[in-house]
Amino acid sequence: MCAGVSAPCSDTPPLYRLPAVAGTESSKCNDVLLCAPQERARRPHHVIYFPGDVQNYYDIMAGHSENFRWKRWSLEDIATILSKRFPSSYIWIVKPSRMHLHKFSCYDNFVESNLFGAPKHSVELQAIRQLHSLLTNAFIVAQNLLMSQNNKYVVNSDNDCSVTQKGSSYSTNGCRSEEASDNHSPEDSSLYLGSPSIKDSLTFTLIGFSKGCVVLNQFLNELHEAKKDKEINLFVGNIESMYWLDGGHSGGSNTWITCPDILKVFAQRGIAVHTHVTPYQVNDSMRSWIGEEHRKFVELLKVYNVMVNKQLHFAYEAPSLDNHFRVHEVF
Repeated sequence: MCAGVSAPCSDTPPLYRLPAVAGTESSKCNDVLLCAPQERARRPHHVIYFPGDVQNYYDIMAGHSENFRWKRWSLEDIATILSKRFPSSYIWIVKPSRMHLHKFSCYDNFVESNLFGAPKHSVELQAIRQLHSLLTNAFIVAQNLLMSQNNKYVVNSDNDCSVTQKGSSYSTNGCRSEEASDNHSPEDSSLYLGSPSIKDSLTFTLIGFSKGCVVLNQFLNELHEAKKDKEINLFVGNIESMYWLDGGHSGGSNTWITCPDILKVFAQRGIAVHTHVTPYQVNDSMRSWIGEEHRKFVELLKVYNVMVNKQLHFAYEAPSLDNHFRVHEVF
């Protein structure tokens, strides 16, 4: 696997594209986009973002007959936005494994989904195990990449400010090409990423946007089973906060988790909860269950003494897809 590097603009850190990183099985791969921290932190913090429908790499969106209209919300641009929002954090964009009709994001590796990506939630440890394995493998690749002294970059002459890397190739099992340097150890480096399932070696923030919230919802369904697996339980224990950004999918229910038993287990984890919604989702009369489920989700968590940061953005503007995406700029 080759690790590509791109930078959307000159004043932001480079973005590292890690294609086909393996998860729980070699066949369960997801592309991952990484942006390293702009500031040093005492302990590594990682922001994991799951995009929604339409969102893809910038060049793919720009060349699409319809999706070019939303290219400013490409995976690369979102990584830049999140890097500014969380400057001392590693930013990880997890690309869905399938894009139906180049439009509908489908997180098949994390939750059973129909053709259009609507989830069929279960209590099986699918999403948590997949993310744990995905990050474990991605950390090895990223550590080698970030610490290599032999990375050479050349700026392209086109207008997308992309940068390509020459001289190093990486695979999801952590192997490097012979050109990569072995003169560093993670413990001695400020680039040490931590270990996903070692308590307090790092912290995580999980963010789902629109369809990407199905992964966060599947996490909640699995938390009871997660307690039975020591390694997975430690991994979950490193999650500091979770953000739901205008969640929605094409199914007719379960946009937000409203089962009291599931939310009671979630509340016991002490994870900070943030919900940021817009009228596009929660005030749509044709999909009234979304707003109702969001209200119940928040109310139940408060019953279980969870401090929920709940915000409705663009409340006095007409519901629009533009504002749906703009939640990235205001959350």
